[in-house]
Amino acid sequence: MHTDTERCVRAVRSKDARFDGWFFTAVLTTRIYCRPSCPAVPPKVANMTFLPSAAACQQAGFRACKRCRPDSSPGSPEWNARADAVARAMRLIQDGVVDREGVPGLATRLGYSTRQVERQLNAELGAGPLALARAQRAQTARLLIETSELPMGDVAFASGFSSIRTFNDTVREVFALSPSDLRERAAKASRRPDAQPRLPGTISLRLPFRAPLNPDNLFGHLAATAVPGVEEWRDGAYRRTLRLPYGTGVVALAPRPDHIACRLALTDLRDLTIAISRCRWMLDLDADPEAVDGQLRSDPLLAPLVDKAPGRRVPRTVDAAEFAVRAVLGQQVSTAAARTHAARLVTAHGERVEDPHGGLTHLFPSPEALAGLDPETLALPRSRRATLTTLVAALADGSLPLGIDSDWDAARARLSALPGFGPWTTEVIAMRALGDPDAFLASDLGVRRAARGLGLPSTPAALTARAAGWRPWRAYAVQYLWATDDHPVNHLPA
Repeated sequence: MHTDTERCVRAVRSKDARFDGWFFTAVLTTRIYCRPSCPAVPPKVANMTFLPSAAACQQAGFRACKRCRPDSSPGSPEWNARADAVARAMRLIQDGVVDREGVPGLATRLGYSTRQVERQLNAELGAGPLALARAQRAQTARLLIETSELPMGDVAFASGFSSIRTFNDTVREVFALSPSDLRERAAKASRRPDAQPRLPGTISLRLPFRAPLNPDNLFGHLAATAVPGVEEWRDGAYRRTLRLPYGTGVVALAPRPDHIACRLALTDLRDLTIAISRCRWMLDLDADPEAVDGQLRSDPLLAPLVDKAPGRRVPRTVDAAEFAVRAVLGQQVSTAAARTHAARLVTAHGERVEDPHGGLTHLFPSPEALAGLDPETLALPRSRRATLTTLVAALADGSLPLGIDSDWDAARARLSALPGFGPWTTEVIAMRALGDPDAFLASDLGVRRAARGLGLPSTPAALTARAAGWRPWRAYAVQYLWATDDHPVNHLPA
């Protein structure tokens, strides 16, 4: 979008927050870059240039605006809606792969050479993988500086910087303030009456999103399907345990009118960026509701559902392998039964964690931990035991890679080849674990029942044909169809 100058200028002049994260405005006279909704007086058109990423702005020598904080705007929805190599690369960079494995590790995961990856990212984003990862490190550093009392040396280490000097130089270059100045400004802000109180050992932050956001189905689904010990709804927040590259964590996420309140307790602060990225992914916070709802409104039978409660998101997961296991446990049983089956696995095979602020006790067991389970101990039909053990074996040995970087069509093909995997299981994994915005559960009973009530075709083939007009947002159409049912997954818990 950044190449459409006229459209970008209109967005800046109208301070349109819908375009935050889509592009960034760099001001040639001040050498500052802003989000489109920046409250400052817009500069003259001749002094504006538009860039596709914060990393591209920083690489070109622009500093982040102190008023609108463009580095903390919602991420581009483009990376969640596309399945090509650039989108997969961006999802992996956001998940910290470059910091952990370097550019060669990123390229290996994508199946390309490092040169090809750098060329494609530079062409679309104006910055290579190292610059994109550096921009992310700078944002992580800012969060730690402003929300914790850690010594600056610990902040630098936790943010992924190789030295204190590099940390100091980067913070000054990106934010035009020293780390100590940033902390002092944050301390003044924290004394405001509306500031969020801190709990010992936690990091508190706000997760931005593009309005509107309807929290009912998003948090309702996560709370209603919560596995005891791993997830819970407590004090108005969805809480769950996290398995992260360097350690473990517990997160609490609570909906607010203009943001998601997030509290993180981590055993290793190097996991902060990854934890934030996975929480944003789970809550689908980088979605563009205007584009999604606009497309779905074009169907006159679907439009009333969208108008009644716009801004529905797709509830996803923080762990694709975990969700795949839970999808099999949920085949042809009630929500309560699926939770019971999952809780038994957690108790028998999950890793214990400490949660001083709630009732969480375990991580969901990894595929490796489940690989040796005795099928006879599972209170499941024999055919489903075979489905589960085959899935777990494929996840554990790497023959079934599932994650945010998965090729959606290839993953579908691998899943469909497993015994016991029909269209429903494959599509629900594609929708909630892999993040395909066009995944469609045409055979789901709730979807078919809602379709019949609206006057839409209710057989899978006919409904799929009619849903062609909803593409590429059919996963969101499923959320609106499900919402017609009075089920706990559609209501924000009390």
